[in-house]
Amino acid sequence: MRLTEKVRRLFGGNPRRVQAAALPWRRSATGGRIEILLVTSRDTGRWVLPKGWPEGAESLSEAAVREAREEAGIKGRAHAREIGRFYYSKLRGSGVEWRCEVAIVPLEVTRELAKWPERKRRTRQWFAARDAAALVDEPDLAELLLRFADNPREIAA
Repeated sequence: MRLTEKVRRLFGGNPRRVQAAALPWRRSATGGRIEILLVTSRDTGRWVLPKGWPEGAESLSEAAVREAREEAGIKGRAHAREIGRFYYSKLRGSGVEWRCEVAIVPLEVTRELAKWPERKRRTRQWFAARDAAALVDEPDLAELLLRFADNPREIAA
């Protein structure tokens, strides 16, 4: 059990459910720099990583791969482990704000699909890592994107 979970249980409060996010990346054809794929959220249109809740007995890595296919129409090689976590607040339909914890799993993109389940509700776009970091709202996520882009193979090893 992780220390943060032990502390949460010691002081009360419900255990937090963890979402899985794919960090879709590739090397650009010109210059070999790292590019990161972001998608727009369905509700606000802000730039985010494809993410969602694990289903059934899915691992975080498996959930990240599924979310990447459903939300961004991409396939690739996912790392078996997460490289970090970030937190964000999600506004529920009832108006209650819910704090979410997200595990980030690198996904080296090998294929972009022409058709995918959420293609009519989201936009996908490749960005240089620095631009992607500037576009996301969560400072912890922005920092992880920049650190990852410096050396993706070492961080994802």
